[in-house]
Amino acid sequence: MLGFVLIVLALFAGILACLEIGWRLRRRQIAAETPDADAGLSALDGAVFGLMGLLIAFTFSGAASRFDTRRSLIVEETNDIGTAYLRVDLLPADAQPALRQDYRNYVDSRLEFYAKLGSDHEAAKAALLRSTQLQQKIWSETLAATARQGSPAVATLAINAVNSMFDITTTRLVALQTHPPPTIYMALGVLVLASSLLAGYGMAKAGRRNWTHALIYAGAVAFALYLIFDMDYPRLGLIRIDSADHVMVDFRNSMN
Repeated sequence: MLGFVLIVLALFAGILACLEIGWRLRRRQIAAETPDADAGLSALDGAVFGLMGLLIAFTFSGAASRFDTRRSLIVEETNDIGTAYLRVDLLPADAQPALRQDYRNYVDSRLEFYAKLGSDHEAAKAALLRSTQLQQKIWSETLAATARQGSPAVATLAINAVNSMFDITTTRLVALQTHPPPTIYMALGVLVLASSLLAGYGMAKAGRRNWTHALIYAGAVAFALYLIFDMDYPRLGLIRIDSADHVMVDFRNSMN
């Protein structure tokens, strides 16, 4: 989170600096300007500001969409684990206790992975490795139990449920790592600074600096970009997806 704050603060300062640079550039040459010096400039300014607003809107929309997808995947994984856990009832009675304990340990490792993701990267990697090992153990035990059950229908139900439970982990991992290319963020930063330079250039015609408008503009743009970063990394900032984890936590409590 600290990294996001530093980036946004640097951008805020950069916007104010570009406003000042644009203002100074205009003031140096304003005495020599002719009455029609601004002809056509408003169209160019509008194009740059429009492009900046469009890119912010699309980036914000994409971040919000990815946030909702990650939240819905938590529910989907919980449902998949719940289905597989219930279908343990179809397996031989002597195989059920060990499998149920493995499921409990598996859910614990999944919860720990996401809980540690934003604060302890090494602990998160260890939890992910543990969940992978438990997947292999659950798979082997399920295959052995279905082989003893001797029913193709039971085998299909149990194995398909376990397979879905494993597949969703890959889907969630890919969703976790899905972000816009760095070039998009760089282009957005360049457009914001360029538009600030143009804004400062236009404000210079008034003859004095308007710091109220400048601060509000810089703060609004920087805050919008912070929201984009925050939603794209929902385990690190203020807009967190952790609240959706209660679905899996509640399910884990019901497994005892």
